[in-house]
Amino acid sequence: MRLQLALNVKDLDAAVDFYSKMFGVPVNKRKPGYANFSIDEPPLKLVLFELPDAPERLNHLGVEVFEDEEVATATERLKHQGMEHLVEDETTCCYAKANKVWATEPDGMRWEWYRVLDDSETFGEAPDETNAADSHV
Repeated sequence: MRLQLALNVKDLDAAVDFYSKMFGVPVNKRKPGYANFSIDEPPLKLVLFELPDAPERLNHLGVEVFEDEEVATATERLKHQGMEHLVEDETTCCYAKANKVWATEPDGMRWEWYRVLDDSETFGEAPDETNAADSHV
């Protein structure tokens, strides 16, 4: 398991350069307007969305897990606690197919628990998305 930090950045090239140097790792996935890093130490999935006009730099937070049972456990915990949640099975987002569950904390910050199933050549489900990362603001 590792924490995910998803940031909106003004300049993707500059951000990739900075975070590559900061964490001493190469970018894991790079697509138009999108990049991510899989960092072992500290265990972090850093996701960058190029959204120069985003009102906030923090896009969302998450927990990446490596077994579907961990997503199911998080889903059951949210359900048992009576928390609003959204389950997305085999959904395509961020150039990956994943199983996930979302919850929003009281001040509006979105959290996801997710497991990546496979890579995708598209950002999301819709084939004609012009700026799919906007849906994550």
